[in-house]
Amino acid sequence: MERAIANNTNLEDIAVVREGFHLIHSKLLGILGAQGVKPMMDVKGQPFDTDRHEAITKAPAASADLKGKVIDVLENGYTLHDKVIRYAKVVVGE
Repeated sequence: MERAIANNTNLEDIAVVREGFHLIHSKLLGILGAQGVKPMMDVKGQPFDTDRHEAITKAPAASADLKGKVIDVLENGYTLHDKVIRYAKVVVGE
């Protein structure tokens, strides 16, 4: 769903389709949340943690304080009752 929403951001005349994607995504997260599945929030800017993140690539950090930290999130990670079920796919600053 996240990829579908991202791919439809440039379309101008089908706002209803975009809104539908957002509604479905919200409903799905609500249903999963009721079962204990939660997206990892505020991953960007955190120190890289191999127990929660999967480094897809490294990129030059804009500042020295971003070295070794997550500078971009490619795919959100998810937890089930605080256990990681999908690692967040991230870009790490070097």
